[in-house]
Formats: sequence, structure tokens, C-alpha cells
Amino acid sequence: MPIRWSLGRTLVALIGLCAGLADSGLITRARAEDASVLAGSSAFGSWHDDAPGKRRHITADALPAPYASPSVGNTVRVVRPPASAKLNVPAGFEVKEFASGLAGPRLLRTAPNGDIFVAETGAGRIRVLRPGENGAQASQNEVFAGGLRGPFGIAFYPADNPEWVYVGNTNSVVRFAYRDGDMKARGAPETIVAELPTGGSHSTRDVVFSKDGSKMFVSVGSASNDAEDIGRLDPARVRNWEQDKPAGAAWGRETERADVLVFDPHGKGRRVFATGIRNCVGLAINPSTGDLWCSTNERDGLGDNLPPDYITRVREGGFYGWPWYYMGAHEDPRHPGDRPDLKDKITVPDVLIQPHSAPLQMMFYSGNQFPPELKGSAFVAAHGSWNRATRTGYKIIRAIVKDGIPTGEYEDFVTGFVIDDTSVWGRPVGVAQAKDGSLIFSEDGNGTIWRVSATSRASAR
Repeated sequence: MPIRWSLGRTLVALIGLCAGLADSGLITRARAEDASVLAGSSAFGSWHDDAPGKRRHITADALPAPYASPSVGNTVRVVRPPASAKLNVPAGFEVKEFASGLAGPRLLRTAPNGDIFVAETGAGRIRVLRPGENGAQASQNEVFAGGLRGPFGIAFYPADNPEWVYVGNTNSVVRFAYRDGDMKARGAPETIVAELPTGGSHSTRDVVFSKDGSKMFVSVGSASNDAEDIGRLDPARVRNWEQDKPAGAAWGRETERADVLVFDPHGKGRRVFATGIRNCVGLAINPSTGDLWCSTNERDGLGDNLPPDYITRVREGGFYGWPWYYMGAHEDPRHPGDRPDLKDKITVPDVLIQPHSAPLQMMFYSGNQFPPELKGSAFVAAHGSWNRATRTGYKIIRAIVKDGIPTGEYEDFVTGFVIDDTSVWGRPVGVAQAKDGSLIFSEDGNGTIWRVSATSRASAR
């Protein structure tokens, strides 16, 4: 009897404690953290199971074999938004159009004063949008600079009180004199990096500065899908090639490609910072840690679910696999036995994303408008697949990052651009944090920019 009484009293105490935790909201948050996560083969999925809050965790040890499924051409048809078009966001958020009528808006960056700089890559120009009252629709719209060659990356330097706007052309890096609030360039561009590799498959060049401002990083994607014509070098020639480069630096027409390059802010001291990153489209600095990150489009031709795209921290001297390996020591079957010396030198990316989703720009949330648990998250714009039997991407996702360390999980944040298996009405590209803490993102299918803001309920969670 005493034992039963003790257990009973303990149970009552635990029930009371749980009730108190529920009242405080701690259990609700714990349940949210422990929400079911799609893993293994179920994590690959498609647009059919996309929904805000749907969480996935893809790991390098749970990948299918090469050619487990055929590689298909499944080009998407972009249409005007139908009457039923609706974007979906988590409870406590709302999404509204910020600007429209733009010419293929791509990468976005926010100036210190709150202006939104937009790369209209195909039109060869940078545009500036000034948010209206309460951060709502853009109230001013000006072309900052034109006559550029495939501009994509935009960076402000120095970060807090910029004197320059840097632009990553497909073949160079230039900068414009700038003062806070300028909506027009003050003069002709100054060339900082006169030549970047051009031609082939990937033309975007992003530009970011290290947290301390001492380094300028520039991303350069590969010239091909899988370095099909790179050829093989004997071990002695490989050693000679890599004398002044990190391990895994490709050669031939892939020289200084599938890499992140680094310079000083004046374009001097050029060297390869990291290798084997097939197409690092978007660069970002985590403001809390200073780590460099990139979002990467991986190779095609190995099947619907291989290999995953990814976002990752980029380590100096790191080799991320392309073209000889993927996701660790998985050898690409198109390069058998070509680089056994690299098998144990590969850095596995941090967050693996549904294959062929085409993640483009990424950024870290540091604002105060969204609920506190979202601070530090990495938001990524997924442009969407063209080479997968069932579509993936066409959404904004949130990678879970805690104290600067990624968990490997990510979840859908904005969905709804896909109409059916053949048509979409938007393809996300750029993503940026507005000065008021809202999230701004672009899509280049219909030339629109959108704003996601937290309602009072979301802010209070």
C-alpha cells in the first residue's frame, strides 16, 4: 500500500507538472520540435506532398543506387497565375505581392536603409525597389544600373555604411560608387575582377564579403553537367596541378569552375577557396558564426532521386565531390577509378535537399518580426525541377539551424506555385530579409516579388 500511494502521488505530481508546462507553452513547442520528419525514401517526395511545415531529412547513407530510376526531361510550362492561384504559408504568417512587372527578377539583396536591390539578369540591369509604408508594396521603383552582362550577385561594402555596390557579372566583378539611399548609380562601373570563367552550363556569379570585410567570395559554377570531357591525369600530373590549389580542383575547361574563389575587396590575391561544388548559385554568410555557406545544384543523369541538391557550410580547402564523387565517397559511375586519391578527402554537405529542386539564393534570418525559434534559420528559394518525373521545388524552404549548426532537416515554408504535373505559375529565385524583418522573395516566371510577414499571432508564439 505505501508503494502504491507513493506511485500515485508521483503520478499526480507529474500530471500537475505537465499541466503547468502546457499552460506555459513549453509542451506545445516541444511537440512542434518533435513533429514527424520524412526520412529515407519517403523524404524525396514531390510537389504533391508539399505543405508549409512539412519537414524532411535526407541523409547520405540512404541514397538510391545510380540509375535506379531513369533520368527524364520534364520541362515545366510557366503560365499566368490562374484565378485560383494561392500561396501557402504557415499559420501566423501572410504573403502578399510586393512588386510585379519585372523582367525576370532573380537575386535580391537589402541595402542598410531598407531598399531592395534586384538583379534582372536577362535584361542586364540592377533595379532598386523602396518599400512603402509599413514595408508593404514597393512605393518607388528605379533602375540603378544597366548595360551589364548577366548580372546576378549583389553586395554592399563596407556592410554597415557602404561606399560601393558590387555586382557579379557572368564574366567579371564590377562596383559602383554608392551612398546610403542612392537609387541611381553615381557613375560608370569600376572593374574589380576583370575576368571570370565563362561559357558552358552555368552563368550565375554571386558575391559576398566575409563578416570582417577582408575577403570577397565569388561563386563560379561548372561548365558542364559532369565534366564529361575532362579526361584523366596520371597521379604525377595531378600532384603537379594541385601544387597551388586545394585538392579536387578540376582542369581543362573546368579550371576555376565548380569552385568558390576568394579575393580581397579590391579584387587582388585571387585563389581557389573550395572545390567540387558543381553549381554554387547562392552564397551567404551566417551572421552569428561568420561561416560561409552556399546553395548548390547537383549533377543530372543519375536518376530521379540522385544526387540530392544541398546547402552547406563552405570550408576553406574543402572538396565537396564533383565530378568524381557525390555526398561523400559515392563514386560517380561516369568516372570509375579516376580519382581514388580523393575518396577520403570529401566533405559531406550539411543539408541535403530533394534532388533536382534547384536551390538558388539563400539567406539567414536575423530579424525580430518572426517567432524567436526561426531566428538563425536558413531560408532557400528552390527554382524547381525540369528533369524529374515528378516535380520538386518551386517553393521557399527553411533549413533548421541551431546555434549556427545545421541539423540536416528542412521544412517547406512557402508553397503553391505548382498547378499540376505540367504547369506552374512561379519559379522562386531570390530571397532576402527586409529591414522590418519580413521575408522578400522573387520568382522569375511571371516577374513578381512577394513579401511574407508575421501576423500578431505569429509574433506572440
